[in-house]
Amino acid sequence: MADVQMGFGSFLAFYLADQGWSKQSVGLALTAGSLAGVMAQIPGGALADAVRWKRGLAAVGILAIAASALMLAWRPTLPVVFAAEILHGITGGIVGTAIAAISLGIAGRHGMSTRVGRNYRFAAAGNALTAAAMGAVGTYLSTGAIFIATAILCIPALIALGQIRAGEIDYARARNAAKKKEDAVSVQRIMDLARNKNLLIFAGCMVLFHFSNASMLPLVSQNLGHSKTESGPLMVAGLLIVPQIVVALLAPWIGYWSEFCGRKPLLLVGFVTEALRGILYTFITDPTLLIAVQLLDGVTGAIVTVLTILIITDLTTGTGRFNLAQGAVGTIVGIASAISTAATGFIVNQFGDVAAFFVMAATAGAAIALVWAFLPETKPSEYLD
Repeated sequence: MADVQMGFGSFLAFYLADQGWSKQSVGLALTAGSLAGVMAQIPGGALADAVRWKRGLAAVGILAIAASALMLAWRPTLPVVFAAEILHGITGGIVGTAIAAISLGIAGRHGMSTRVGRNYRFAAAGNALTAAAMGAVGTYLSTGAIFIATAILCIPALIALGQIRAGEIDYARARNAAKKKEDAVSVQRIMDLARNKNLLIFAGCMVLFHFSNASMLPLVSQNLGHSKTESGPLMVAGLLIVPQIVVALLAPWIGYWSEFCGRKPLLLVGFVTEALRGILYTFITDPTLLIAVQLLDGVTGAIVTVLTILIITDLTTGTGRFNLAQGAVGTIVGIASAISTAATGFIVNQFGDVAAFFVMAATAGAAIALVWAFLPETKPSEYLD
């Protein structure tokens, strides 16, 4: 799935900028996809909790991504790009929750830290290798060929998904529910989930973080695209590869150390690193140094991606609403990300890049304060399973 998703995001921002799109238009296109993803998050999470066929949900999402990639390669006009982005955004409420549900259903709560760390190691390795390959494709063939490659990569993704046996996925564990009888599970009411104070605080932390993070790399990529540098696709690939190498190295250790020092200290480290990255981008423009700054993105990515799943698992233990909670957090995070890309385009047009990067850094600082003051440690002293 990391291979499949790599064609979107920063490569899409570069592709559209190379086609002559303005920064504001690129931001609106990315926002359309983000809003579609927001609308799909809660239904997708509820569906992932309810149905037993988790692999089927993931397969539907992969096919939708393939279709959206082919649309982008076929005709990058305004209506086609917006339609493709909306279709791709909808998959966000399906694929992510399905993979998390499969992981929890196989590994259980006691093994989730190790499992999620390994998931993101493989994801980061896929991101790095595919970014390099797509950068070469964009440089030596065409930028549109990147999206044809994305569609082709959906085939091995479906083959890999088919290697998982349905019987290996425990239904109760996959939704983080407590078992009552052999075939029955105990499920918390949705209103009770809405009253989960610590889950709400964590969601607020994620809103601030993703508002800061969502536009940072796309803005750097757009600047490279508008510079019309011949090695632009390779530079974008470098910006993507470097943090993924860091994530591949760190992700399993984040899961491991979260069992010893807890989730909260590591989350604070991730947010501080994000704020520092935003500050550095305000005065660094050299492409080589930009790639060096992306090392910090790798540290943040390893911490936040692993801990997001683990903390939601901690806070929904026994509720049977793990995937719905993922969808709910994903919804408000998606709103923050969508607003971020549109707001950043406005700030850049009115005040310049430096002001935009300072706003991102300040937002990450607000996330640090919220975690420090209000979010307790979520790691349980003992796992129920």
